[in-house]
Amino acid sequence: MIYQDEDFLQLSGLQHFKFCRRQWALIHVEKQWAENYRTTDGAIMHENAHDGSFTESRGDLVITRDMRVFSRTLGVSGACDVLEFRHGETGIPLKGREGLWQPYPVEYKRGKPKEGTEDTLQLCGQAMCLEEMLCCEIPRGALYYGEPRRRTEVDFTPELRQEVRALLEEMHALYARGNTPKVKPTKGCNACSLKGLCLPKLMRSKSVSAYLRGAMEGEQ
Repeated sequence: MIYQDEDFLQLSGLQHFKFCRRQWALIHVEKQWAENYRTTDGAIMHENAHDGSFTESRGDLVITRDMRVFSRTLGVSGACDVLEFRHGETGIPLKGREGLWQPYPVEYKRGKPKEGTEDTLQLCGQAMCLEEMLCCEIPRGALYYGEPRRRTEVDFTPELRQEVRALLEEMHALYARGNTPKVKPTKGCNACSLKGLCLPKLMRSKSVSAYLRGAMEGEQ
């Protein structure tokens, strides 16, 4: 399927969707947002990474920032925090430079590496967009986490790529319906900046009226 520009979703939403489908819908369907310490800290960390005017050369390494990416087959658009081009035997030609240069996306994240795969899926999605744009293969990239201050390399396996496609198909379907799904509360709800908008406690109630009735009785 080929998507038109007006049907593109935000690539960054892939991370939200994997973490919590309801969180994704509140942000990307209902256009709601709220800040907490984690979102603010992450925004500060990304300021330098998204300096689009910055390009650096270090011998066999060229570093660019805030590279805009998109894919018509996936129906998404976004940006790479950092995109490195490494001189070698594979890759693409770069204007004014000899030989081939292998693209290597790097995504910056706050805190520690996560137990889930939401960050690796977002990075893989970036690589798949770049492959479509640059007509090349990108086998791996890296996640840079602010707390350990080091990179974690990610291999873009066939299984990871298939999960990216499957999740994006589901995202497009929910977006087209304008649907905000209900989900079961998890321990991750306490760290979510949208907890006050989502009201995860309501998900445990049989109905909104039952929740309100219980709250009123508790106040008496």
